Amino acid sequence: MLTQTSSLPPLQEVAILATNLTIASTVMQAKDFFYMASLNDGRQRGIGLQPSFQTLIVTADDQPANSFSQDPLPAQARIDQVEPQLIILPAFWGDFDQLTAQYPQVLPWLREAHSKGAVIGAVANGAYWAAAAGLLDQKEATTYWRYQDDFSARFPRVDLQRDKHLTDAGSILCAAGIDSGRDLFVHLAERLCGAGVAQTVARDVFYEVQRSYSLGVIGFGGQKMHHDPAILQIQQWLESHFADKFRFEDLASRHGMSIRNFMRRFQQATGDKPLQYLQRMRIEIAKSKLSTSQLSIKTISYEVGYDDASFFARLFRQHTNQSPNQYRRQYQRQITE
Repeated sequence: MLTQTSSLPPLQEVAILATNLTIASTVMQAKDFFYMASLNDGRQRGIGLQPSFQTLIVTADDQPANSFSQDPLPAQARIDQVEPQLIILPAFWGDFDQLTAQYPQVLPWLREAHSKGAVIGAVANGAYWAAAAGLLDQKEATTYWRYQDDFSARFPRVDLQRDKHLTDAGSILCAAGIDSGRDLFVHLAERLCGAGVAQTVARDVFYEVQRSYSLGVIGFGGQKMHHDPAILQIQQWLESHFADKFRFEDLASRHGMSIRNFMRRFQQATGDKPLQYLQRMRIEIAKSKLSTSQLSIKTISYEVGYDDASFFARLFRQHTNQSPNQYRRQYQRQITE
């Protein structure tokens, strides 16, 4: 995990797509969040409390979009006038076929921006845009539960994760609903601006929110885009049993593999050795617990699978360059500033 934004290339533009029937709150939530992130990023880059990148509401034409609640959403730029590093696709209400017919420019724009390296974050049924552009074929995605059957029928090539609140397919990330959209924004801010910015904004936005799901596993979707079904089953098992005591030898045997074959196939499929993958998963989940709860370090250590809190703390520092307490204090240090 990165601890200094100076090690990241500077983010220049965030584009939030607005169309007719967009849910206005999802547009403005993204606008406010990334504007806050730009101010914090500016401070960390030494330019004072000034935005370090632009956060723009963009439309397919020069006209304001008429939101679902009949309030106009401003057109701060046209989609062909921006070159964003991050695109947010908010939720909408209504018939998607009518929207694509009304805005034929959007899908080609998404394809082109993605081909140039833009990261895309979709909130709820905003994932329809990315899927219709063909950007989610053979990749994980999620969407709001009410739309899941329709989404699956429309886009059978997309690996729809019905039980996940968040998915990460590398450069395209999805949140199932408006609430989990906030977690998506934090994850994107950490990726594009660094941990310090993400932690500060997360504290200000939803420090008291208690989630019913684990945020940590969002970062592993990109490592599931392979063609080894046995390894995929093991990855899914690890997401539910990451804190259990088990031996990889037994896990390999249950899936009909020798330990040597299992080690080779797992690393070939995911890019990580099994123990590295498990440790990283545990640390990511610990980070979520540290930032959203007041549980003791010892309790968190136990809940992610380590009986020895000292060993957990050393491992946490290896992965983050911070102690668990230092990581937690980043959420609290600016309260009195």
